[in-house]
Amino acid sequence: MSDFLRSASTPSASERKQQVMQNVRSEIMLANAQELLNKTNEKCFVKCVPKPSTSLSNSEQTCLSRCLDRYMEAFNIVSRTYISRISKERLDASAPLS
Repeated sequence: MSDFLRSASTPSASERKQQVMQNVRSEIMLANAQELLNKTNEKCFVKCVPKPSTSLSNSEQTCLSRCLDRYMEAFNIVSRTYISRISKERLDASAPLS
């Protein structure tokens, strides 16, 4: 097999590094999502279900729904702000110095 074909089918060290970094990012995102879900379930359940039983009452269901909605709204605001800040910092870092 020629060197050209061998190099075309084998990812370079840089490509492997990028793939590993992407996999790590994906795992971190998944862990963060799981942590958010666990925290919201824990906090909202404690707040909305004072006396657990075999089923949820209508008021408990409503409370849980609203509580989870508020957590998700807050999470989305924080995420957008964080992403915006990171993007701005990257732009500022790449801008030429005057």
